[in-house]
Amino acid sequence: MPAQPSHKPSGHVGDVPGDADPAGLRADARRNRERILEAAREVFAAQGIDAPMSAVARRAGVGVATLYRRFPTRTALATAAFTEQLALCAAAFDEALADPDPGHGLYALLEKVCTTQVTDRGFAPVFLDQFPDALDHGHERDCAEEGLARLVRRAREAGQLRDDFDPADITLLLLANSGLAGQPRETALAASRRLLAYFFQAFQTQRPGSLPPPAAMELCEIRRPPGRP
Repeated sequence: MPAQPSHKPSGHVGDVPGDADPAGLRADARRNRERILEAAREVFAAQGIDAPMSAVARRAGVGVATLYRRFPTRTALATAAFTEQLALCAAAFDEALADPDPGHGLYALLEKVCTTQVTDRGFAPVFLDQFPDALDHGHERDCAEEGLARLVRRAREAGQLRDDFDPADITLLLLANSGLAGQPRETALAASRRLLAYFFQAFQTQRPGSLPPPAAMELCEIRRPPGRP
């Protein structure tokens, strides 16, 4: 999540060994590199950041040796693959803070975060958890928290958030939303939109409007989080 207006992705992104400047590569090597990065984004989004590197190589149509020649570690591959998402994450905060309606800006930001959370299982761990050496983890998280605090303060000052609202309520929303990541894409998106609407209406001093339609989900169809028996 995946900063405030002046924040751009950390200079650490892509600066890992083996991630050479693409401009210095031969045309065929550049094409291989782009295929690998596209495949990595797809595989990590579908299977999570622990997906086998061999799965990335197969999807890219290259040998495992070629993959490791370009990206010798999982960290190198993941940080290069998600550079664009980091830029989009920073831009989302910029847009939210620039919105003249602070409540709308906060909702739009949360909608983007929740959508990313349920559709891209690879990006969140890269940005938040598993690769602090490759990303300036503390700096990026501090920037995000500061930007979110500003959004909340503006919305509260505009009388759009209830007096007892706490930023921890957003953490609660994201924890609940993360449980939808194992569902089929369309089901996850529909359920995420409805969950966000429920939460955000509870956050507001007034609760106008109707909820999005419910997702087609039944208790017997609930899937366990990936990796659990």
